[in-house]
Amino acid sequence: MTAPTPAASAQFLRESEIRRGSEMLFFAYSRLTKAVDQNLGERGMGRAHHRALYFIGRHPDISVSELLSILGVTKQSLGRVLTELEQRQLVETRVGDRDRRQRLLRLTDSGYDLDSELFNHARDIIARAYSAAGQQAVTGFWAVLEGLIPPAERERVHVWRENSVPPGQRR
Repeated sequence: MTAPTPAASAQFLRESEIRRGSEMLFFAYSRLTKAVDQNLGERGMGRAHHRALYFIGRHPDISVSELLSILGVTKQSLGRVLTELEQRQLVETRVGDRDRRQRLLRLTDSGYDLDSELFNHARDIIARAYSAAGQQAVTGFWAVLEGLIPPAERERVHVWRENSVPPGQRR
């Protein structure tokens, strides 16, 4: 049995407390990505493929430029990932309706299946943690995560989330 998580100190802004939170973020992220990384590795893919699949799945017909902005990677890096995902028939590309130069991305049925499979690994871990912590703690956790996003980017994150395709649905 694990020890209960101690409450944050009243001096939670001290370096030791901030380091503790930073370390917990690191270990939690490592745990979340471990199962996904193993699954991706078996397919000869990595986290860049996973991030692209995830965001394309949540926003079918996302433009390459929008995806570049969200992922914060170079055009060359994303190009390599998209080429591989297209070759594996996980992502398909079409030209824009108004601008023929625009490339719009969406997952194929195989891409949706893989995205769901990868998400399920993390979902189960997160759901257990949410359940153990309770609604108030989850709300506080979300507030901390949002606070980590630079203020200038928060509105974009809110708009992005509001316009996302609900899980399990496809446009």
